[in-house]
Amino acid sequence: MLKEGDKAPDIQLRNDAGEPFHLADLKGKRVVLYFYPKADTPGCTTEACEFRDDIAAFRKKGAVVIGISPDKPTAQAKFKDKYQLPFPLLADEDKAAAQAYGVWKEKNMYGKKVMGIERTTFVIGPDGKIEKIYAKVKAQGHAAAVLSAL
Repeated sequence: MLKEGDKAPDIQLRNDAGEPFHLADLKGKRVVLYFYPKADTPGCTTEACEFRDDIAAFRKKGAVVIGISPDKPTAQAKFKDKYQLPFPLLADEDKAAAQAYGVWKEKNMYGKKVMGIERTTFVIGPDGKIEKIYAKVKAQGHAAAVLSAL
């Protein structure tokens, strides 16, 4: 499991436009990397819209916001367009990024054990090291909590 102070695993995925994204390209910037279970579901929409509503404040603090879920790029694009999300959404279809960050976990859904994303946010410093980890996030109010801690 990753800890604060660890080097953030590099990510190479496709974004919502189907273009390649490489986390290493953001070295020198503070990155708010948030993992969410599924595009256009109630909790994920709440979380994404709160990041959207606070994006100017995140940018003012020099932070780049990026969302990641196992959805396909087309689903990410639809979600992004529907809610006018002003930040990249990455498609982690094979769950490689989720596994590298330790957020692909067994969950209990309606009494059944299933594998899925545990809603988690990582703040990565300009040096590429993890500054803060927010585990088992509750969607409502989360963006504001991250923003106030930056």
